[in-house]
Amino acid sequence: MADLKDFAEQLVNLTVKEVNELAKILKDEYGIEPAAAAVAVAAGPAAGGGDVAEAEEQTEFTVILKDAGASKLAVVKLVKELTGLGLKEAKGVVDSAPAPVKEGVSKDEANSLKVALEEAGAVVELK
Repeated sequence: MADLKDFAEQLVNLTVKEVNELAKILKDEYGIEPAAAAVAVAAGPAAGGGDVAEAEEQTEFTVILKDAGASKLAVVKLVKELTGLGLKEAKGVVDSAPAPVKEGVSKDEANSLKVALEEAGAVVELK
């Protein structure tokens, strides 16, 4: 039981880069599609059985910055890093919140971006 708690703690403390690497390992070495499994698990109980196919249809997501939070500078730097925008453009995205950070991204990438931005103190929504 203690091993499982340690494992859970390790998963929770993974960085965005490590999460992406884990997803790649699961896919390449074990044939597990993390996004498909997560959608099926999340949608199954909540959907009541009938809407699972509908939940799995969305393949592109938009990451929307709702609010920069207290650490605006950290969020600007992270938006710059994650999007490849210049500093001025990244600041413009953060200043104009709610604003899309990235559009048309996969579920894995959208979740990774969301986690990274939330760790920096931002409020993020996926659509």
